[in-house]
Parts: sequence; structure tokens; C-alpha cells
Amino acid sequence: MDNTRRFDGYADDYAAGRPDYAEELIDLLYDRYGLTSASVIADIGSGTGKFSEQLLKRGSTVWSVEPGEDMRRAAEKVLCTYERSRSVKGDAEHTTLSDGSVDAVTAAQAFHWFDTEKFRRECERILRTGGPVILVWDLRDPSDPLTTELHKIYTRYCPRFAGFSGGITEDDPRIRSFFGGKYDHVSFPHPLQYDRPKFISRCLSGSYSLRSGDTGYTDYIAALDDMFDRYARDGIVALGNSSDAYIG
Repeated sequence: MDNTRRFDGYADDYAAGRPDYAEELIDLLYDRYGLTSASVIADIGSGTGKFSEQLLKRGSTVWSVEPGEDMRRAAEKVLCTYERSRSVKGDAEHTTLSDGSVDAVTAAQAFHWFDTEKFRRECERILRTGGPVILVWDLRDPSDPLTTELHKIYTRYCPRFAGFSGGITEDDPRIRSFFGGKYDHVSFPHPLQYDRPKFISRCLSGSYSLRSGDTGYTDYIAALDDMFDRYARDGIVALGNSSDAYIG
């Protein structure tokens, strides 16, 4: 499958169910890694604009680069209220941005879909000298029993499931190769809480998730509902999670 089309039709569930990222991480990027309100940032694979909005709230100019039409339009509905928001139809290998036009590049929950070498060349092209690349993920706690059970449900029902976050692992070889082995890794706890509708939307937002009409969809939703019923307390489930970034 063309990775730029993986999330076609997923925008509504993605916007409803995907979390933001720990504010402590955003603080660190602005306090230690050179981002400022004057920064021009290219957020690549920006999806529905979750990470872009957190940067825009700090006053930065953000070019949200997203190839998916429905994801980009969902982001534009939210980000249009920010004066310094710029929406771009492009992808990680061909952003369409000008040479040396940005102070930093970010990619949140997206790098694992990129062609690593082509993305590195594109970063070198659009970055001003010395600008950082910041790769960000919200990562599930693998020891959390909800994560363990969700893994089993996805494995059973979703033929495209190959692991969470595209199978990315801590200090993944793709990350090491991209940065030439020189980068910082930071992590902040970011536990998540979901009511039933948001929990189901979160589960349906994965690129591997079944959609209505797919074989096994009814049983898949029933399994997710049953899991929610067993783990919920006062109508809420808590999911262990951290916000991680690799910066180089």
C-alpha cells in the first residue's frame, strides 16, 4: 500500500481518538532545543494537526505538510484559527517547501512511514544551517494489560496489523541510521484516559484497523466493547503511554 494513502477515510476517528503530546515535551523543545515563537517549523506528515497545533500555540509559524486529502482538510478546520498556520499538500520526500526555508523539522507519529534516506535529503534541503529534526511518538506502555489485550485483538482481527506505531522500537535502527547515530532521546509520561466513544475512535484510527463493511468488523467492535466494559472505571479506561522524541 502507498503509505501516503494509508489513512484515507480515517480522519474523523483520528481527530476524535488520537491524543496530543505531553506539554513537558513541548516545553523542553522550546527551553532546550532552540524552538521559539519566531521559529518557522515544517511539521511533516502532520495528519489532523495534533502536533502542529501544540507548536502554533507557542507562537511559531508551522507549515503542516500532509499528503492525505481528508486528513489535511480535517487539520485545516482546526488550525485555520491560527494566523501562523500554513497547510501544504506534500509528503516527507517532496514537501514542496523552498530550500533553506525552515528553522526546524518535526514529524509526530509519522516517521515510521517515511523513506528514511529520501526524508533525510529533504530535511537537509529545506532546513537552515544547524536546524534540528525532531521525531516524536506517543508510545503505549507495553506492560499495560490494556495494551497487551489490544495487541491480541488487533492480531486476531486486523490483517494489516504489524505492531504499534509501525513497529517502531526504542532507538530503532531506522532512527539511528537517519541521525547517523547522533541524537538525544527524551521521554515523558503521558497517561491517557478515554470514555467509550473516544476509546473506540482511538482503536479505529490505526492504519491497520478494520472499517465498517470489512470482514469481521462486527466481531472486532464487539471485542473492543467487551474490553472497555471489563477495564472501565466510572466509564473511563486508562492507558499507559509516554511522549518520546528523538532530536538531532
